[in-house]
Parts: sequence; C-alpha cells; structure tokens
Amino acid sequence: MKKLFFPFIAIAFVACTSPIASYYTSDGLIQGTSYHIVYKHKTDLGATILNQLHRFDTSLSAYMAESTISRVNTNQITETDDTLFLNCLRRALEISEITGGAMDITVSPIVNAWGFGFGNKERVSQQLIDSLREFCGYTKIRIEGNRIIKADPRIQLNANCLAQGQSVDFIAEMFEQMGINDYMVEIGGEVRAKGLNAKGKVWRIGVDKPIDDTTAMLNRELQTIVSLDNRSLSTSGNYHKFFIEDGVKYSHTINPATGYPVQSNLLSASIVGPDCITTDALATACMVLGTERAAQMCDTLPEIDYYLIYSAPDGELKTLYSKGFEAMILK
Repeated sequence: MKKLFFPFIAIAFVACTSPIASYYTSDGLIQGTSYHIVYKHKTDLGATILNQLHRFDTSLSAYMAESTISRVNTNQITETDDTLFLNCLRRALEISEITGGAMDITVSPIVNAWGFGFGNKERVSQQLIDSLREFCGYTKIRIEGNRIIKADPRIQLNANCLAQGQSVDFIAEMFEQMGINDYMVEIGGEVRAKGLNAKGKVWRIGVDKPIDDTTAMLNRELQTIVSLDNRSLSTSGNYHKFFIEDGVKYSHTINPATGYPVQSNLLSASIVGPDCITTDALATACMVLGTERAAQMCDTLPEIDYYLIYSAPDGELKTLYSKGFEAMILK
C-alpha cells in the first residue's frame, strides 16, 4: 500500500502547483498607433505579443525600408515567400473587386501627395493627380505563385487600409493556436474579440461619436456600445485625420476614382464581420462609397453588418444600420 501512496502524493502536488489561468493585459505603441490586448492564459504573453507585432511590421510597414512591402515598392524584389505580405495583397485585390475599386491598395502615390501617407505633402494640382493615376489601379498588379507582377514599375502599395486589421487577426490566430478562447485584441481601433471578459460577460466595444476635431481621440464620446463575440469590428471615419487649406477641409480618405479626398455626408462607418482584415478594408471602402451605396454593398455580403453615421442637411447626426448590428447594440 505504501508503494501506491507516494505516487499519489506526487501527482497531487503537481496538480496543486499548476498555474491557474488569469486575465492579462498587454498595452503599448506599434505601427504608429496604440494597442490594447486582453486575454486569459496561464502566463503573461506580453513579450511574445510585442515580438509578433514587430515581426508583422517587417512584412507590411511602409515606414521600414527593409520591410517586404517597401522592397516591393522600390522593386528590390519581385518574388517573396512572405505569407503575411502575400495574404494581405491577395485579400486587398479581392476586396477591390468586391467594392468596385473603392478600396485600392495601389493609391499610395496619391495618398503621399496629399500628405496622408509615408511621403511629404506636395502642391496638388489636377495635372499632378492625372499623372499619378497613370500608375495607380488594382488591376495593374497581380500575383502569380509567389511573384508580384506590376504593369508599371512605379506602382507602389499602401496597406494602411487593411494591414492593422490583419495584424489584429495575426495576434488572434496566435491565441487560437495556443488554445486561448477568451481574448480581445485592439490595434489602432480595429478589434477582434472572442469568449468572455474578466467579469464573465461578452466583450463590450464602444463606437466613437464622430467629433470633427483632430484631438478627438483625447475627447472621446461614445455613439453606442456593442457586444462582440467571435467577430471583428472596424471603424473608419474622416474626423481624426484631415487638414484645412484655404478654408477647405480635406479628409485622409482618398477616392481612387478621382484621386481627391472624399467629400461626403458619411462621417463614419463601423463594419462587423468574421475577420478584421475584411472589416478594416470594407470600412475604408464605405467611406469612399458614401452612405447609400455603402449600405447597399454591405447588404449583399454574407456575415457583414454595418453601422453608418452621417450628417443630415440640417447638420444633425443620423444613423443607418443593419438588423444584425442592431442586435448587438446594448440597450
């Protein structure tokens, strides 16, 4: 009997000292913005998360000269096995087709000319825009295997319209592989959540009221709050990034069809879907399409819900949203 007693004690001891899963928070700055990540696990994964985010930057940060996207832009490489970059470009081209070009990853030269990209603002004229549009357009680039084929070597990519969403998916999928089922990943306002928070409730995510102010992030006011479980939420708006020149407001959202900043009564578009790379890209496309066309497009897409905030002729804020989004709003 004694021989059986000691193994039992050993097993009991190991079980008692096994780590218990707790909620951890990881915060910081990355990609020129902030991130806030909460997850339930047995150990603190803060260092791992930061390392993975830096790894993501080496693929898709246009501000890093040695990143894959920068080397593609400068034609240093025409072939790559970087799956993060290839997946981003493939999804960008797919969503460009879905949105009729309202979201276009190739508008980088025009975005730079307006001072919203990784270049310095130029003196914009119709002649300049026309010259830049000659080598912009998602139909002028394609992927064959691991090869990136440009119709014009001057074509440059700017993944800001979906890369932050992809980085959210990147971390969320890492959690999934580790068996973590309760988490909330937020990077630059793009969110993906699953399971329950530390209070044992479904994650609650706020949608900002579109305050027409460059300091809006410091003076946040929520328009509504939604419950989010195993879905992603992205919001795009023209109230954070803009400049005023000669009394005219220019938003950071560029219409690829015209080469000019969008002029619309749509102030913000919040999109919910299964993955964040898709919701991020669609939110951008909605801002280009405007209120009615954005709603019409989203209504044709399965698993996509939307919440649009627009300005009525009298200046009053109005909303237009899908039934699926309405079901997520906390009363």
